[in-house]
Amino acid sequence: MNTNPLLSPMKGATRREIGGVIVDVVQTGNARVKRIVYPLGFRWSKSLKDIVGTELCMHAHVGFLASGEFDIQYADGTVEHFVAPQAVAIAPGHDGWVVGTEPAILIEFDFEGETVERLGLTRE
Repeated sequence: MNTNPLLSPMKGATRREIGGVIVDVVQTGNARVKRIVYPLGFRWSKSLKDIVGTELCMHAHVGFLASGEFDIQYADGTVEHFVAPQAVAIAPGHDGWVVGTEPAILIEFDFEGETVERLGLTRE
């Protein structure tokens, strides 16, 4: 039985699983709120690269890391380390992987194809 409230069902959410990652999405006005659960052992380049068909993750991620930790590496080799609790702003063009001993749970906010522009992030 799961006792972590961060993993409990979300009212009104649509759930999907892709490459072992669980994504719950709720539409909130013009934006979406997502709860993304990255499992232990997850690495974008191993779990999603072939499914998505790009060398790097081309999505922006803005939100709050509620649990766990992960690393991000950009194409230029820059690595960022994130440990909960922490705000997160990740530009497109990165690989990412879970580190530590627990899944990483990210609460993310996006505007579908307009996230980078609307949140003032740089492109790859």
